[in-house]
Amino acid sequence: MENKYLNEAIIGNKNMIATFTSKGEMQRIYFPSKDNRQYIDYFHTGVKINYSDLIYLHDDVNNVYKQYYDTDTNILNTEITNTYFNLKVVQTDYMMLKENVLVKKYIFLNDGKIDLNTHFYIHSELLSDYNNQVGCKIIDNGMLQYAHDFSLATFAKGHRLASHQINDSKESIGRGEIQDKDYIGMSKDSSICYDLGTIKSKEKKTLEICIWIGENKNISEIENEIERIKKIDFNREYINTKSYWRKYVKAHNGLNLKEPENSYEEKIYDIYKRSILLFPLLTNQETGGIIASPEVDENFTSCGRYAYCWPRDAVFMTKAFDILKMDKETEKFYKIFCKKTQSKNGMWEQRFYTDGKLAPCWGYQIDETASVVYGVHEHYQYTKSEKFLKDNLSMCEKAVDFLKHYVKDWLDIEGKEEHDKDKVQQEIEETYSKQGHKYHISYDIWEMCEGIHLYSLASIYAAFDSIIKIYKILGDKTSDFENNRLKEEKILKNQKELEKMQLEIKKYINQNMYDEEKKSYVRNPEDKKMDISILGSVVPFKVFKPKEKKIINTIERINLSIRTYTGGYQRFEQDHYRNGNPWPIANLWMTLYYLETGEKKKAKETFDFVVKTAGKHNLLGEQIDNSTLKPTWVLGLGWSHAMFIIVLEKLYGKN
Repeated sequence: MENKYLNEAIIGNKNMIATFTSKGEMQRIYFPSKDNRQYIDYFHTGVKINYSDLIYLHDDVNNVYKQYYDTDTNILNTEITNTYFNLKVVQTDYMMLKENVLVKKYIFLNDGKIDLNTHFYIHSELLSDYNNQVGCKIIDNGMLQYAHDFSLATFAKGHRLASHQINDSKESIGRGEIQDKDYIGMSKDSSICYDLGTIKSKEKKTLEICIWIGENKNISEIENEIERIKKIDFNREYINTKSYWRKYVKAHNGLNLKEPENSYEEKIYDIYKRSILLFPLLTNQETGGIIASPEVDENFTSCGRYAYCWPRDAVFMTKAFDILKMDKETEKFYKIFCKKTQSKNGMWEQRFYTDGKLAPCWGYQIDETASVVYGVHEHYQYTKSEKFLKDNLSMCEKAVDFLKHYVKDWLDIEGKEEHDKDKVQQEIEETYSKQGHKYHISYDIWEMCEGIHLYSLASIYAAFDSIIKIYKILGDKTSDFENNRLKEEKILKNQKELEKMQLEIKKYINQNMYDEEKKSYVRNPEDKKMDISILGSVVPFKVFKPKEKKIINTIERINLSIRTYTGGYQRFEQDHYRNGNPWPIANLWMTLYYLETGEKKKAKETFDFVVKTAGKHNLLGEQIDNSTLKPTWVLGLGWSHAMFIIVLEKLYGKN
């Protein structure tokens, strides 16, 4: 599969997402969840006009492009004007709401003076391997590409095929000369053609293409399914889809942002609404699992891939969900996804598929576990649901028990006596052994450096604080702990132990992670680099207050070391990942800090960098190219959008 690093636009429904380039080329399509599986190597469309060669819609020297979403929807329009033939094509892509179908509607307008004899071509190659080899069968109005466990049908409504080619299509498609006697074959790429006839000057013609994905089952069942879809009123589906997304935006305007009064406010409002529209496209509606972003790097050329659920990232996103009145999605994440993915010993691994299965990992990150406990209490802050806390108390207690043992092991804090160890602790101690420790050393938040990190310790500190608060809420306001003296005593003992460990964590940070020479905190005792994640000790985890002298010193050092000439912030000193660009997350983190200190001018400066560098469709990237001030890597990053929403809440409050 060729590298496709930027998803310029994203559409989807409950079970599917698809991504597109700025020229309307579909890059990926996922079903039955947002992270598994992806089907296409490429899906190219083009037209042959009169006696021309094939003119690819996504790539021709004479094509001019304009792309936009229908207002407040996930319906994407790409206008393609071929200046040589004066043919304008409006391509509209959207997912049906209740069907596993992507609709591609094409309107062809002849803006020239000569008649245009027009044929429309589709050349589709699916991802194939030895264990799931792809074949193709020509069907009425289209083609069925299939493997052992799936079928993908591409067909038109109301237009019959003019020609097709299953085998060796690559050799002839460029000339627009496809012809094949076979109706079925073993090729992973195939081509089909529709004759649109002659489009006279100023005349319009319409073609509607469907892409349906389902199981590879009895062939007659598939044929019946395709025939059923052809009978659907596509115009009504389009209207319903548009109406659904517009109502969705209104229903989730959790900050009650008012209509903008100037272009600056309009840009903020547009990013805000695109965030609302993006989040459901990243979320597994059954489990609550949330992918970090639609995939960008299947070939592992620069990263370990993105279409997985990291508990840490998801906790940031669920906070944004709560702000946007998506509390049901948040509850699913904790009550279904987190419970499914928690290990027996109480921890969470690095990342998972959104259905709850363990995804490829490369190391342990302690803050993944700490973040979930913190997130449970954060969700309560919005809903005040004691039932939610009760439902998740056992899960949190198991996680906190793991965190306690981890801290005692790595910070050399005296633990329980040997006879007082519980079964879980004994199992862990038998499992993990490294450098004389019982537990695996943790990676940092950026998954690049192993060690003891300030951000990780701050997240554990916050997890302990969260469970203490949860105990207080349930103890004060419910009868759960009343008339149960033994449980009450155990909880009080646990609270005292946690409070003591919080003091020890803070003491460790001050003794080992404050560099007297730099007059600032550093990310870990080994490399002593400045890192934007140091701010986690202030916001959101509140180990330190924002105006403490040592924190103010640290902010000054951060501004000297990782703020770039454009006003964008890198993650840390000497960050070389993807050329060490600024990250919107880093700027938004600085914005949150300045809002905590009341420095509104500085907050606006750091925030404005994110606003002005948003993508074409107001999607936020992971990184920004300093020279172009455009997203350069991973558009539609959920964490970036979550931080944006969290900042907006601080700026505008709950109006």
